[in-house]
Amino acid sequence: MPVLNCSPVPTWKLLINHSMHWLGMSGRSSVVTPLFRPAQAGSVMRASGYALLAAVVSLDAGASAIYGINHTDLAITRFSVNGRSGIDTIGPHQGGGGGCCYVAPKHWMPGMTVEVDWQTGASAASKLADEFPGFSDEVKYDEWLDKLEAQRRKHSRQVLVPDYTDQKVCGITVHFLPCDEIQVTTSCFAFRSPEYPIKTPLLPQAPEVCPK
Repeated sequence: MPVLNCSPVPTWKLLINHSMHWLGMSGRSSVVTPLFRPAQAGSVMRASGYALLAAVVSLDAGASAIYGINHTDLAITRFSVNGRSGIDTIGPHQGGGGGCCYVAPKHWMPGMTVEVDWQTGASAASKLADEFPGFSDEVKYDEWLDKLEAQRRKHSRQVLVPDYTDQKVCGITVHFLPCDEIQVTTSCFAFRSPEYPIKTPLLPQAPEVCPK
């Protein structure tokens, strides 16, 4: 399960430090020293560093990792939030992720959303996994791969971000629910703790027929 508490070092500070490294700046000096030669290479890297630094500072926001919690019987083979990858494949009824980064605007606004894209597929605990034929028979292996590919589905949702006014923000956690439903939270509390805002159990009772 992912650790959902915030890192002791805010990610925005790490990003700024990384940008300063690109710019050839120390924490005690504002003098820019080229890190590369020829000069053109240094200019490109400094420009990239300035762009990243400006983006982070101008947001004045909390940035941290992207986590996921899978409440379904399928595997989440990939997922992203606003185009930023969550990195991990998440098995059924498990947690994972850790990709960088979700940057929360300083001020929450009504109607604020994130775009969650994800792909589902057969898990290692599925019947299809039990049918794995091995690698010796190429024809059977290819047929098995075709079945595996046929079970993959791509999904996309615009999801409302809950109000985090006057709250500390610790990245974003995506909850993958039955029937391709999604919930998100920026909470710093651990999943299943009393303070955690999403109360859906890890093994929810899935409906026999999903609503359309």
